[in-house]
Order: sequence, then C-alpha cells, then structure tokens
Amino acid sequence: MRIPKNIHNNLRFLIAEVGSQVSSLQAYLDTPSASVARRILDRSGYAYNLMLRIHDSCHHQAIKAGESGADAASLRAIESIATDLERITGLCRECIQQLDQLQYRRCPCAATCTCMLGRISRGIDRIEHAIRRNDTGLALKIGRIKPRLDKASRKLVKKYTAGLKRRKRAADLVTGMFLAHGIEQMGDSMLNISEAIISANLGQPINIDRYHSLRASIEQLDTANNHSDLVVEPIAETRSGSGISGISTTGQEDSGFVAIYKDGKKHKLRKERRGLKSWQEIYPGLAPKILSYHKRGQSAALLIEHLAGLTFEQILLHEPPRLLRQTLKQLNRTLGKVWRETRTGKPVSAGYMRQLSKRLEEVYTIHPDFRQEDSRICGKSIPSFGKLLKQAHSLEAGIRAPFSVYIHGDFNVDNIIYDPLEKKINFIDLHRSRHMDYVQDVSVFMVSSYRLQVFDAPLRRRILMLTQEFYRFAAAYAGKSGDKTFELRLALGLARSFATSTRFILDKSLASAMFLRARYLLEQVLAADLRKLKSFRVPVREMFVG
Repeated sequence: MRIPKNIHNNLRFLIAEVGSQVSSLQAYLDTPSASVARRILDRSGYAYNLMLRIHDSCHHQAIKAGESGADAASLRAIESIATDLERITGLCRECIQQLDQLQYRRCPCAATCTCMLGRISRGIDRIEHAIRRNDTGLALKIGRIKPRLDKASRKLVKKYTAGLKRRKRAADLVTGMFLAHGIEQMGDSMLNISEAIISANLGQPINIDRYHSLRASIEQLDTANNHSDLVVEPIAETRSGSGISGISTTGQEDSGFVAIYKDGKKHKLRKERRGLKSWQEIYPGLAPKILSYHKRGQSAALLIEHLAGLTFEQILLHEPPRLLRQTLKQLNRTLGKVWRETRTGKPVSAGYMRQLSKRLEEVYTIHPDFRQEDSRICGKSIPSFGKLLKQAHSLEAGIRAPFSVYIHGDFNVDNIIYDPLEKKINFIDLHRSRHMDYVQDVSVFMVSSYRLQVFDAPLRRRILMLTQEFYRFAAAYAGKSGDKTFELRLALGLARSFATSTRFILDKSLASAMFLRARYLLEQVLAADLRKLKSFRVPVREMFVG
C-alpha cells in the first residue's frame, strides 16, 4: 500500500496507542487499579487527534494525488483504518466505565474477556505489517478475529442469562455482558480494518464475503496465466447495489477482459442467473455464458463471459451514424426473431399503471413538487396526477396484449451490446426476463434513450431519429401480428417509464419535461375512444423531440 511518510508515521503512533490502551484494559481486568483506569480515560484526546491528522493528510494528499502518484484506494483505506482504530480506544473507555459499576472488585468474566482482548492485541500487531507488505493473507487473519469474539461473547451471554435467572450478583452479570459486548464490537472494527486493507490491495471496495466469492470465482477461470496474474477492475455499481468488475490478465488490460464478475445480494444474483440460463435455453448465443456461481451467506457472486463490442448507448452517443444505423438494423432483426420464436398465444397484462403506482412515492421523494392536488384554471378542473393514474389503472384492467413473448425486462440502451466485427447483438443484465408484453421492452428502450442527459442539439436530433425508427419497427410488428391495442399499451408503457425514470434524474428541467410527458400520455389515453382504437396513435415525434 502506497502511503506518504507523514501519514505512515501518524498511523504507527495511532496503532501503538491503541495497542497500549487494549493492554491497559487487559491489565485492569487482571488487577483492577484506579491508576490504570485513569491512564485509559485520560488519553482519549491523543488517539482522536492522531485520527484527525491522518484524515486531514489523506484529504490533502488526495487533492494533489496527480503530483505524488499516491493511490486513492490506499488513502481511503488508511482513513477507514484510522477511524476504526480510534473507535477501539473509545470502546476501551466504555469498558472501563462499565467495570466501575461492579459491586465486587473483580469482573466475573475477567479471564474470558482477557483472552478476547489478547486476540485484539495480536490483530493490532499485524496491521502495520499487512499494510506495508500488501499482505492479503495477513489481513484475512485480522478479519477472522471477529467470528471468534462473537462466539466467545455468545457463550458468556448464554451463561450470564442463566445466572440472572438465579438472581445472584445480577448487577455484576449485567456489567459482564456489557463488557463482553464492548469487546465484541472491537471485533467489528478489526473486520473493518481487514476489509480496508484487502480493498486497497484489490483497488476497489470489497468485504470478506465478496473477497472469498471473488477468489472462488477466479479459480474457475480457464486461463493460461497464473491466478496471481489476474487483475480485477471495477466497472460499475448497479442501482440495486451489485458490483460489476472486469477481470483481465496482467499487462493485457488493453486487450479486453477475460470475464465479468458480478456480486451482490443473493436473491438478485439468483434472478440474474435464472435469466441467463433461460436465455441460453430459449435463444442460445444472445446472453453471455455463466462461468461460475457462488453463494455465501446472503451474498452471491456470478462470473460470466465477457462480450466483445460496444453498448448501444456508447454507439448512440459517440459512434458514426453509419454504425448506429447498422446496430439498430441488427437489433430490430434480432428482436423480431426472438419475438416470433418465443411467442405464445396466452394474453398478458404488464400492468404499467400498477408498476407506476409502486414507484410513485420514490418519484415524489426526489421531486416533491410533482405531488399536486386537483386544481382549477379559469373555471376548468385540472385533475391531479394521482387521480389520472387511478383512472388509467381502471381503464388498463380491460386491456391485455393478445400474446406474450420472452422479453429482456430491463431493456435500457446500456444493456444491449453490439459487436461490429461479428455483426451480433447481445443482451446483459437479465434478472427481469420473463414471458410478457413486448411493449414493456419497447417503451423502456424508447425512454432510456430520451432520458440520456445530453443537451447537444445534433445529438438530441439523433436520439429522436433512433426513437422514431424503433417505433416504426415495433408498430410494423404489431400490425403483422394483429395487435389492435399496441398504441394504447405503448402510451401507458411510455407514461410509466417517463414518470418512474425521473427518480434517477436530478436535473429539474429534464425531470419536469419527462413527468409532464407522462401526464400528457395519460390524458390522451383517457380521452381516447376505445371503440375506434385504429385511429389512436402515440404522438412519438412530439414526445421525443427536444
């Protein structure tokens, strides 16, 4: 870990101070003494000041990191380590204050707590070595202190709970439980320190469970290189909290990744895995292959094939018009084939208004000014958005897609990849895939391109052109399939996507434009004559211009 000298020196002083405090607490448990207690209580400011110096130095170093070449991940790790070290000194003081409540001179759990503190002391002694040597193995040993302290603490609590029922030395037993809990919390800090060191070594935030999952996943890779030659590079964080990293080989980063590693909550990754498997069965070659899947506690990790190419978003924003036309043509061809081959005769309802209702409070949290009551303008009643939504919900109950197809489920422009060399489309992020109304994917795709926060006029015209072309493709498919309610469902789907997408947009102008479009579409649907569906059209150009 790369640390400037002044930060390293203050960290050494802080480690020494924390080690001294823990040793003093051990000594107090062996032989209670007012002078030892005072030594712990009176030195609270020293550790705190050292922590502040480290934080300030890391902050200043991060500002001029370009000049010194200091590693940002290392600086974040040192700040975190300093915070947890200072927390341990605070817990030592709390333990002394608890021990002062004892009716008897000696704590009933002194021997066990002294042993627990011994583990903390040994862990503290390892911190500097683990940092200096970038030793992940030593960091893992520091992290293993926590489960051992947890186990010892649980035994004490169980023992003392039984003692409390006998009502003997109850006050001292309660003090003993608080003391054990305080030392157990020191184990939490040691785990945090362990994870900070490992994160700095890997160059990205990671916890122990994630590390073990990553290691197990990497072992599944069939590479000519040693596993130690593999480099993990963070790519993105999803809104659901999953982390996405690319795995490449040392010195070969420019040639692309050998695999993509994704980790997060187990239920999310389980859905992703299920979606990938389904696509492999239904339409082989469209989704990336699963290389490995591991679960640990409530977390899971997925290692998948890396797909060559560019996302649709990258092509839309940065590539020549010729490549964009080629990509859209191939996307339409692929979608048409998927829809034809996976089509079932079962009518379905996506429940666009139900989806919107579930997310509306999140929208109002970000944009409270969107929440408005019924009003009147020049004597004309203006219903609130909520009232329009309820009316549209009732109307939608009688409308169903005449058939279902297998859809992506989260068909944003950054979840589609095109390989210009192979002229091939691929899908990623497939945890919401299922048989459903194809209009769900159509509406999400159209709005995901509109909501891109790009204000360059030529690019906005390009987005409009793309949206119109994609709409014409989908409308043509609906016409050939005899789908008479396509336009009405598209209006509802677009209203849903326009409104719910605003919860991710802080730009007030763009968010307001999208929310007003959602309202306008609901008004158009409610004003439509359902007996003349052939005449109803979504005003695509008006919705997506500007």
